[in-house]
Amino acid sequence: MVLLAACILLFITYSLLIIYYWQSWKSIPGFDPSGKTPTTKISVIIPARNEEENIGTLLQALQQQTYPREFFEVIVVDDNSTDATTRVVENFPGVKILRIKEDQINSYKKKAIETGIAAATGSLIVTTDADCLPPPGWLNTIAAFKEEKNAILIAAPVILSSNHTFLHEFQVMDFMALQGITAAAVHKKFLNMCNGANLAYERNAFYEVNGFTGIDHIASGDDMLLMHKIAGRNPGRIYYLNSTDTIVSTQPMKTWKEFFSQRRRWASKANSYKDIKIFLVLILVYLFNFSFLVLFISGWWDKRYWAWLAGAWVLKTLVELPFFYSLNRFFNKKMNPLNFFFFQPFHIAYTIIAGLLGQFGKYEWKGRKVK
Repeated sequence: MVLLAACILLFITYSLLIIYYWQSWKSIPGFDPSGKTPTTKISVIIPARNEEENIGTLLQALQQQTYPREFFEVIVVDDNSTDATTRVVENFPGVKILRIKEDQINSYKKKAIETGIAAATGSLIVTTDADCLPPPGWLNTIAAFKEEKNAILIAAPVILSSNHTFLHEFQVMDFMALQGITAAAVHKKFLNMCNGANLAYERNAFYEVNGFTGIDHIASGDDMLLMHKIAGRNPGRIYYLNSTDTIVSTQPMKTWKEFFSQRRRWASKANSYKDIKIFLVLILVYLFNFSFLVLFISGWWDKRYWAWLAGAWVLKTLVELPFFYSLNRFFNKKMNPLNFFFFQPFHIAYTIIAGLLGQFGKYEWKGRKVK
């Protein structure tokens, strides 16, 4: 009965958290840049390593931006690519290309972004990844929003593309939920997530907090940990941009191994958060998911636990479904709710495994071993 009571308490607390995120997501005002003529100078920073297959598509999309070309520049920072990435970039006139030298560092991406910002002339830094694809109104909408809100940092939406395989569909649903939580949390100034694939911040703000100093030993966190540093000085000027004109699409991981490696990298920064509230939320989510494993194991001694496990599976789905539907509409995805139900065990399993392994040892990222 103690075990059952603990599971019920975790479920109730987790449900309240999800409902809070859902309601917060719905309360974010939309933004329409119509009628606005922004003039903010933007520097788009793109770290790239072995992206010959993707970066050309991104650079073509940047050429098609509705924002006047004189108001933005594109800087690609090559991170020791061993393929034709730099040759592809050189085919795009006006794109700056920089290179970083491989060194004994643990976060190559932060080094690449830092290098790009040092060469930037824009007052607003916009970061994205080499495998991303922004819509034509992306930069114009970001600039208009920045000027209207006097924002110092802007988190914006990201979605995964999919070829409709099991792995891709699972990642799309999982990532969409993470994006919804990001939006809700940033809107409520509870800064527990953002994504460097679609992030903007003032160049001066980056240098005011000494850039990545203090977090440069962590492989990930070029987005969220930097947001925390900037929020320490300007918490009221951080916003989430709720606009379909700024949805950046990116590629899912191609294999389960790559997927787990990515999630381990994301989880590895969990012990670097200074805000106790964020840590408590992470612990709650982890323990809630871990309770499913406990119920499954306990069922080998008492089969009633398996009945409770099945009930928890259904209830978890029902609690999360309204939030999922809202996100589904915003991102214009036609996701089957039955898949949402059947993906639950995989989501629970990866949360437990990646959350644990992310705190130990090394993992592979872009062909390198980092920790």
